[in-house]
Amino acid sequence: MSKFWSPFVKDLVPYVPGEQPKLQKLVKLNTNENPYGPSPKAVAAMQAELGDSLRLYPDPNSDQLKQAVADYYGVQRAQVFVGNGSDEVLAHLFYGLFKQDQPILFPDITYSFYPVYCGLYGIAYENVPLRDDFSIDVAAYLKPNGGIIFANPNAPTGRLLALDEIRRLLQGNPDSVVVIDEAYIDFGGQSAISLVNDFPNLLVTQTLSKSRSLAGLRVGLAVGHADLIEALERVKNSFNSYPLDRLAIVGAAAAFADEDYFIETCSKVIASREQVTAELIKLGFNVLPSAANFIFATHPERDAAALAQGLREQGVIVRHFNSARIDQYLRISIGTPEQNQALLEALKPLV
Repeated sequence: MSKFWSPFVKDLVPYVPGEQPKLQKLVKLNTNENPYGPSPKAVAAMQAELGDSLRLYPDPNSDQLKQAVADYYGVQRAQVFVGNGSDEVLAHLFYGLFKQDQPILFPDITYSFYPVYCGLYGIAYENVPLRDDFSIDVAAYLKPNGGIIFANPNAPTGRLLALDEIRRLLQGNPDSVVVIDEAYIDFGGQSAISLVNDFPNLLVTQTLSKSRSLAGLRVGLAVGHADLIEALERVKNSFNSYPLDRLAIVGAAAAFADEDYFIETCSKVIASREQVTAELIKLGFNVLPSAANFIFATHPERDAAALAQGLREQGVIVRHFNSARIDQYLRISIGTPEQNQALLEALKPLV
């Protein structure tokens, strides 16, 4: 703590990202990275961009990428916003859309950055408890609020809220912005982007870090009514006019164009998720239904923290949250078949 800090900094509780260990030869299944590399077309596009053009600023509007997203989802370019990872996109929407007179609503178990943004921007919020099976109770959100946000599939549970339920949520909140954070939607769900033209209060955010294998590039996006997008643009241009560099713009646009590779890698992850789930059940775990590239599992006879430590000692890293209701669960990212097998072999002597 320093005497030079502004008064509110000392009370901030920052987000804690998943561990990025520096050790080699680890089976890293703790941060939901895609086990397969990015599209070769995306890599080639970035390599082609390397050269003299890097002395020039990138397009501040990232029009090439916005058009690629608009074409992919069948919307207008004015309905697309892009930023430096979905975390930046979320930061802008919290300030631009959620700083209202009433508390915003989000689940008591969800992406832990949401309360951090609320603390940063002074936004009141209310945690809405998930059901006992960790599913979202739409009826609990049908009350006055300053906005709604949740991840779908939810994190860290992996549970999916069906599109019909999202429609019911939107119909019950016509005067509130509803944000669906779809970081993991491509691994088993249907995007709510299909609803944005029906509901002017809907904003959908996505990232290229998971299904597009570009976590190291830092590209996120939002799709919604042009009025909502304008609010994000106003915040962005009051903060950083150039959030995406030249490599990110061309690489992300090329990734959206390579549909075959996208489908292939997502299908591999989904197949591995189902296989790992089945094997964990054989080992006595209870595993929540997942539509993400990770699974959320608990063992009725083994402490989750002890299991995480036992795995670490064997060179396998998974995520354990020391939080109410979920402290006996492990969140396990889906890796390559070889990584998944290493996980299962390491678990056997522990259970």
